[in-house]
Amino acid sequence: MRSAAQGGEAVPEGAAEVQGTCAPEFSRVRKVFENNFARGLETGAAITVHIGDEKVVELWGGLADHRTGRRWERDTPCFAFSCTKALTAAAALRTAERGGHDLGAPVASWWPGFDAAGKAGVTGEHLLSHQAGLPAFARPVAAEEAADPAAMAELLAGQAPEWEPGTAHGYHTFTYGWLAGEIVRRLDGRTVGGYVADEIAGPLGLDLWVGAPDPVLDRTARLTSSKADADRGGAAAGAPPAGDDPLSRMKRAAQDPESLFSRSFAQPDVSGVPGRFNNRGVLAAGWPAAGVVATATGLAGFYRDLLAGRVIAPETLHDAVRPRVGGPDRVLVLESAFGLGFMRPSLTFAVPRAARQGAFGHTGSGGSIGLADVDHGISLGYVVNGLGAQLSGGMRSMRLVKAVYDSLR
Repeated sequence: MRSAAQGGEAVPEGAAEVQGTCAPEFSRVRKVFENNFARGLETGAAITVHIGDEKVVELWGGLADHRTGRRWERDTPCFAFSCTKALTAAAALRTAERGGHDLGAPVASWWPGFDAAGKAGVTGEHLLSHQAGLPAFARPVAAEEAADPAAMAELLAGQAPEWEPGTAHGYHTFTYGWLAGEIVRRLDGRTVGGYVADEIAGPLGLDLWVGAPDPVLDRTARLTSSKADADRGGAAAGAPPAGDDPLSRMKRAAQDPESLFSRSFAQPDVSGVPGRFNNRGVLAAGWPAAGVVATATGLAGFYRDLLAGRVIAPETLHDAVRPRVGGPDRVLVLESAFGLGFMRPSLTFAVPRAARQGAFGHTGSGGSIGLADVDHGISLGYVVNGLGAQLSGGMRSMRLVKAVYDSLR
């Protein structure tokens, strides 16, 4: 079989659907991407890589919709879960930068009433670095409610924190968006989705939307389980693992409905929504922690423009990617590390050794990832609709990121 991305070179059966372009020195990225398809790890996927402003990889392949057989095209967008958090962080940082707001000041100085229930000391930086102690809603939240950011913010403002804010960190799976998003909504007046469209994606020509309109949803990839995970069936179910290693502890937390892990991921509840995260209403709502629909090129372009100073000032970015917290995560159990909204290298944002100083970004549940590196000038976007079982980037993205860094040698 032959691939358009490889210019006629023979590739393994199952990789023929890969299309696009790849600079010769990045051929190992192409090979890893094709191999993911050949091994049945992908349904549909795309990856784009820039070095500086130069696009060196733009590949795509597979099915955008496994039910209809619709092919993945160059401009196919895909829901990318928590990759959204980096966009929300950038919107918040830009809002603060442009308005001269101090994110180190108490949140209650610009969000009246937020200081209720022991939250007087919470700062904007705490909201952006998962230190606010509000990783889960105190009551069940329907998916329909989540379309109203003011209502979500009001719920969180009235809650007591799970730990003393600023003393620990824990992944705010969904609540992050309505906490950090208030920096934008209250200080600028727009929602995160509106701000991203007006100030970032629109002016920079990026194919990404936090709350996608109908014409975009018409061509958005449909999420499904990847073939490899479907073949494993219920391998993750059954008795909780007995080991004391971090992964076993995380799996036990995931199986305990009362754990912070389970509570954080459970609300808003999409279990009764037809199609879940394929539901057009959910995708259009623009949840600011998990609501982005993007092409790989749009996501990579966002990080390219971050590095180039076209989104926020270079000094703002430098400060934002400075690690604020690191170590055991109160929610994920595994080690995590964050700057202001951006993941930094850790067990939950695994990167090659060469990336450990300069890399930052955010993963999305099931496999997607956006990444940039201030030292190497790399910007990368990878989106998938065949969702892996991993909560974070997973092995597919790790292999691709490693191939990018290996190609620099």
